[in-house]
Amino acid sequence: MRRGVLVPGDALPSVRALAEELSVSPATVAAAYQRLRDRGIVVTAGRHGTRVRPVTPIATGRAVRPLPLPAGVRDLSDGEPDPALLPDLAPVLRHVADAFAAGETPLRYADAGPLPELIDHARTRLPELPDGAEYTLVSGALDGIDRLLGARLRPGDRVAVEDPGWGALLHLIAALGLVPVSMPVDDEGPLPDGVRAAVAAGARAAVITTRAQNPTGAAVSAARARELRPLLRDVFVIEDDHAGELAAVPSHPVAGGAHWAFVRSASKPYGPDLRCAVIAGDAETVSRVAGRARLGPGWVSGLLQRTLLGLWQDPAAQRTVARAGRVYDERRSALVEALRRRGVAASGRTGINVWVPVPDETGAVTALRDAGWAVVPGHVYRTVTGPGIRITVATLRPDEVEPLAEAVAAAVLPSPAAVLR
Repeated sequence: MRRGVLVPGDALPSVRALAEELSVSPATVAAAYQRLRDRGIVVTAGRHGTRVRPVTPIATGRAVRPLPLPAGVRDLSDGEPDPALLPDLAPVLRHVADAFAAGETPLRYADAGPLPELIDHARTRLPELPDGAEYTLVSGALDGIDRLLGARLRPGDRVAVEDPGWGALLHLIAALGLVPVSMPVDDEGPLPDGVRAAVAAGARAAVITTRAQNPTGAAVSAARARELRPLLRDVFVIEDDHAGELAAVPSHPVAGGAHWAFVRSASKPYGPDLRCAVIAGDAETVSRVAGRARLGPGWVSGLLQRTLLGLWQDPAAQRTVARAGRVYDERRSALVEALRRRGVAASGRTGINVWVPVPDETGAVTALRDAGWAVVPGHVYRTVTGPGIRITVATLRPDEVEPLAEAVAAAVLPSPAAVLR
């Protein structure tokens, strides 16, 4: 795998076949495969055998990139924000550069850590969080969740995850040697019965997306938060608010226990390359995360921090983010409504994605690609829930909505001939 001979998605030989080839016992091969699974490098796919994970915690000898799409295929699979709706960084970057040139903001090891003025501003942007919360800064939402899980859990611990949920989180949990426990979701967030079952199954932590859940667009409602809070009182709750200012609905935190954390990333509203996310949480948890960071990367670059602070304080940038949120809502709602008019069930309350349950993921993805649309198969996001596809609407044009909805309906609904048979 390091040499790139095996790439993500490739199948490994069966245990028996490899044992015969290497002249070792099947138990030896099974133990090796188990070690690869524990490290998050391979996944067992039932009848499909053992395969290399789509994302693994090892670097390969050659770059593994998605296969190029055929000419004329519209890419609605990447999950990226629309570049045309991101704020203009140039004015803020010039201001930051001028400040550094004037010696007002020196970069020194002694200055390492979150900028006090950034943290002060973050507090004003998160009024829904409990008084007394501590804050720190990390390099994006996934980095923050990685550090939070590492601060409180150990390999073998169980983590309740949304199902379907963020694919990158599932890969991270596998790489950390943790065990995912499914929490089914609806438009208002994790279902209470699923949370009860996850806690009963021994989940020590739960990761919940407050808004713009990937891939379903769910957002935790005030009523659902009240239901979940007592169920999660004894669980370490991590809340991911990656959409932040783009979300049109308010944030309703569910954490109510002794240990909790809330992560808000700047990537979706301001740009993926900004690599800044604020963590708020109880004092002990945040102290562990901040202390461990000092022993590794040290701190998030002051240049990035001052750029984020400048964007927060720039009226033009805030207007751009507000407009982006409205445009995403319009694009998402238009597609969901067009699908429903055709009898296709779809989820997409918030965010930039729409989730469509399908009877056959491979068939639906293939049919849509043949019709000129690239989407993502749902197996990337789910553990035990049924099949589906994810469609990213971030760049979807108004004139594309009806043709796309027609293609989805043709791909996922039974044909009249099939119904007659």
